[in-house]
Amino acid sequence: MAGPLYSNFHERVERAAEAALIRSGTIGPLELFQEMSLLQAVHVESWRKGDEHYRVLQPWIQVGPEKFQKAIFHFREWVKQRGLRAIEAAHTRRGPSGIEPLRVTEDGDPAWEKFYRTYYMPADLPEKKTARLTAKLNRPPELVVFEKVGDKGNCIECGADLLTGNFLLMEKGQPLCLTCADLDRLVFLPAGDTALSRRARKHSSLAAVVVRFNRARKRYERQGLLVTNEALAKAEEECADDAPARAAARGRAALSRQDDDREFVAALAQAILQRHPGCPSEEARRIAEHAGRRSSGRVGRSAAGRALDASAVDLAVIAHIRHMHTNYDELLMRGTERLDARARVRDGIARVLAEWSGE
Repeated sequence: MAGPLYSNFHERVERAAEAALIRSGTIGPLELFQEMSLLQAVHVESWRKGDEHYRVLQPWIQVGPEKFQKAIFHFREWVKQRGLRAIEAAHTRRGPSGIEPLRVTEDGDPAWEKFYRTYYMPADLPEKKTARLTAKLNRPPELVVFEKVGDKGNCIECGADLLTGNFLLMEKGQPLCLTCADLDRLVFLPAGDTALSRRARKHSSLAAVVVRFNRARKRYERQGLLVTNEALAKAEEECADDAPARAAARGRAALSRQDDDREFVAALAQAILQRHPGCPSEEARRIAEHAGRRSSGRVGRSAAGRALDASAVDLAVIAHIRHMHTNYDELLMRGTERLDARARVRDGIARVLAEWSGE
């Protein structure tokens, strides 16, 4: 029994590593775990932003010690087989005290931290592309400006009052108004228009990301950019010129996604019926539509789900049975703790699974 499971996990690691490498041009351990849905992108983003709940990242890698070691072993073997070139990058962010190093492990073990900072790329890449990818990995953190949320404070240089809503730069842990920080010539571009923000950032010789601390979520959240007025004007002109073309491209992309989603849902429904032949075909289709909904974060959209991995298919089926064929939802509404409710309906789920599997 252990042999096939080991083999399937080996293939899962390799598929995830290949997918991440194709998409980004480089692959590191954190990208591997994200592709395998063992680490959520939202956790990585919160870690990079300095959320106090994400002081280190390793506890958020959702895998047991044995499987973690297997994943690392298979990943290293795959790197050797592919003949990839190793590049060490930095994990840093800009915080109130300036550029701060980020740590993945609880104890900051140097060997493991180096392991997480090591990325791999194909050894036969052209020199220019290699240099571009290397520069991207080692790009310094963006300049960050903070939107003030408190009602007290003064600029450390000129003494000007810093009021709620004002922008400030933190230099060595001390607040500076934008004038003293030499950023007062920049204009604020709110987040929301991706094309405009991307182009304005590209054309701006000096730019900064604006963030605000969300007290409820206890994290910094991006509000927009500070860019030069000339860069913003040029970006607005470019966006106006190609607005019809971009709208048409969005329409084509939406139709393509719809076609892809229909094909994926059909394939997932077929995989469900192969694993559980007793499941009514209409119900299999509903399970596939729910689990495979784009941007839902459900198991069907995970790397394993997109690969129609047997374990992902089973998880989607079990989740459906739990909600539709047991009194699980009713138990939750009565105030039953989630884990207790799951334990109570476990036998009911097993019965439906046995019926659908023909046992």
